[in-house]
Amino acid sequence: MKTGLFISFEGGEGAGKSTQIRLLAARLTKAGRKVVVTREPGGSPGAEAVRHVLLSGAAEPFGVGMEVILFAAARNDHVEEIIRPALAEGKIVLCDRFMDSSRVYQGAAGGLDPAFVATVERVAVDGTIPDLTLIFDLDALEGLERVAARSPEKALAGTPDRFEKDDIAVHEARRKAFLKIAEAEPVRCRIIAADGAPETVAEAVWQAVSPLLGEKVHG
Repeated sequence: MKTGLFISFEGGEGAGKSTQIRLLAARLTKAGRKVVVTREPGGSPGAEAVRHVLLSGAAEPFGVGMEVILFAAARNDHVEEIIRPALAEGKIVLCDRFMDSSRVYQGAAGGLDPAFVATVERVAVDGTIPDLTLIFDLDALEGLERVAARSPEKALAGTPDRFEKDDIAVHEARRKAFLKIAEAEPVRCRIIAADGAPETVAEAVWQAVSPLLGEKVHG
């Protein structure tokens, strides 16, 4: 059975993950690779149904414990329905957020017990761990300014999503938590400076990804 390559993209709001996934997917496709682009929360029909509940803030009154459980339920469906089958077919899976976002948003910055988050994560991913995690590092204020600039009508309406609306201190805490994960797991994680031009950042992404292609992807 072929084994694909699983790459997750992590970072704070406005760090450019979606842009870089699109650029990397295009480069890989041009090179003849079979690519699946997906996201969290969401990615599968069941997980997309949960996405609205989470990003709308409907689950927020029930606390971060409820949020992490909902994320886990969506993640497990995503893994079973989309990610694992694609990897079995030898495809490259590019995922906008995965388990590290729960570690950061509900765990380190949300105040949940790390042991609880780890237990829920273990059940959700069921052994499906990214081969490479790219952590896009950007000053939190700059990231929020980017979010506002790309969605001016949303900013004027005062309707940031559940996680964009938190104050700057929370966003900075998330940034530090992502960097701490990268420090703790240097084999899996690579920090990508996200403050440059998209083309510059894309080249850094390619330098991190390309060494894995011959080892993990076949045909």
